[in-house]
Amino acid sequence: MTMQVIPQTQFLVGAETPPRSGQRLIELRGVTKAYSGAAGKFLALNQVDLQVDAGEFVAIVGKSGSGKSTLVNMLTGIDTPTSGQVLVGSAAIHALDQEQLAVWRGKNVGIVFQFFQLLPTLTVAENIALPMDFCNTFPARERRARALALLEKVGIAEQADKLPADLSGGQQQRAAIARALANDPPILVADEPTGNLDTQTSEAVMQLFASLAAEGKTVVMVTHERDLARYFSRAIVLSDGVVVANGRTQ
Repeated sequence: MTMQVIPQTQFLVGAETPPRSGQRLIELRGVTKAYSGAAGKFLALNQVDLQVDAGEFVAIVGKSGSGKSTLVNMLTGIDTPTSGQVLVGSAAIHALDQEQLAVWRGKNVGIVFQFFQLLPTLTVAENIALPMDFCNTFPARERRARALALLEKVGIAEQADKLPADLSGGQQQRAAIARALANDPPILVADEPTGNLDTQTSEAVMQLFASLAAEGKTVVMVTHERDLARYFSRAIVLSDGVVVANGRTQ
């Protein structure tokens, strides 16, 4: 049997002119995610409608178990909805198979985790270059130079040839942000990126995210830290899988 190869232009955000700041980039339509367990069906998300414009810095907030991580997994294609539609740029994420999702995600979404998840046996620069290796987005001869430029951008260029264990928590999170930027994705998704950092370091990391949004990146961040609200253009509040508030922050 011959496998059909779907051209990337059918589902990559970059296939068309990227949305300008203020234009719709992400849209969820009636997204429901149900899980089955011993106690029966559990609705992690229930008929969620949501829009995010290009260049926004959006917070996803809510108590533990409210559906924050599930929502982020829908946006990034890590998980697929039980029903509903997930649209990102020109891509219908809910309709892609796993191979297509991997290609789409590698070039269109940068993900930053709470615990950094840098590979311990690679140098910081090698960690940054790894997404470029996987997606072949830049010629091999250009990847180290790009990694160094990104480390300069996040303020830790001098750490390029150290192992992650030799860096502070704040430096590791900056390295993780640089890695998320490796393939120049239009969207950054961060899951509790300041949850493992002290207050001063958290402020510095938030300022970095805010500067990236100001440059045109769309940033979606899961957080429970309401004192960071001043950095966001909008906060989306979840409770029991339902959006209960969606408005501009002051």
